[in-house]
Amino acid sequence: MNKSLAAVLALAVLLVAGCGGSGKNKSANGTTTSAGKTSDVKVGLVTDVGGLNDRGFNHLAYVGVQEAKARLGTDFHVNLSSSPGEYVPNLTTFARQGYELIIGVGFTEANAIDTVSNLFKNGKYAIVDVDQTTEPHKPPNLLGLLFREQEVGYLAGYLAGLEEKRRPGPDVVASVGGQKQPPVDRFIAGYQAGAKAADPGVKTLNAYSQDFVKQDLCKSIALNQIAAGAGVVFQVAGGCGLGAIKAAAEKNVWAIGVDADQAYIDPQHILTSAKKNVDVAVFKAIESVVNGKFKGGNVVYGLKDDGVSLGKINARVPKSEIEQVDKIRQQIVAGKIQIPTTVK
Repeated sequence: MNKSLAAVLALAVLLVAGCGGSGKNKSANGTTTSAGKTSDVKVGLVTDVGGLNDRGFNHLAYVGVQEAKARLGTDFHVNLSSSPGEYVPNLTTFARQGYELIIGVGFTEANAIDTVSNLFKNGKYAIVDVDQTTEPHKPPNLLGLLFREQEVGYLAGYLAGLEEKRRPGPDVVASVGGQKQPPVDRFIAGYQAGAKAADPGVKTLNAYSQDFVKQDLCKSIALNQIAAGAGVVFQVAGGCGLGAIKAAAEKNVWAIGVDADQAYIDPQHILTSAKKNVDVAVFKAIESVVNGKFKGGNVVYGLKDDGVSLGKINARVPKSEIEQVDKIRQQIVAGKIQIPTTVK
């Protein structure tokens, strides 16, 4: 990327601080740089309630539209949603203004983007984490940006299992999900399967916060899991999950980040991160519009095409474990490991 993560986060903070008003009117503008290519394509990005500072997939989607501006010369505008009730108005605003591509971020916007893309059929739409074929109207002008979260979840879980095997006491790993949604559960299902493959005797704990924002809620859940013996906590709850990372730090156990590489949040306690490269998927969706090749349906990204990947692995992890995890990655890419996608 052409900006460091810290720089982008700082910019995002400034944008959010300066917005004010209702969710429909909160916005961040992007303008074409004179040094880059120019394009007539205007992109509208609608965040979910996590906002640009979730340090996860909203932030990564924002990085993707910035990258498109820098490399393709497209213009963009961001509407921030402070509640689910603002999804339809925010999407509709872009549709009425004739934006060439309108992007929704996250499963919670599924119904809203189905509604708007069906009403404004001349527009082009993309949404992160939503299967276009499961939408009520199956809009032909909607592109679902999907990921094989279970693959990177399995790798994270395998590493967690190896770490638990060499930790004294009972072997327990935990996960904190935001809501029981398909992308969340794919992460967790893979994580649990990977942990059990590495350590057949491991116990898995899982709970849902039913929230993607309130850090104290996820922190409380994680603290309970740690009290029950968990030596590793995987957060799959967006901004809320940052509280789970704080709980792990307080109790000196491992945490696993999600979506972005979150090692920088706590270099001492982050074991690794289950990355979902939303920025790349968003950029490619924009590029398809610029090149006149946009097509509705779904595109799915996995380990094989670097759509998901592990983030930085903590330096305290033995080299032998890293080598084992890499072998597992190769087996997944080769189709030799079948990974569940649902949590029982």
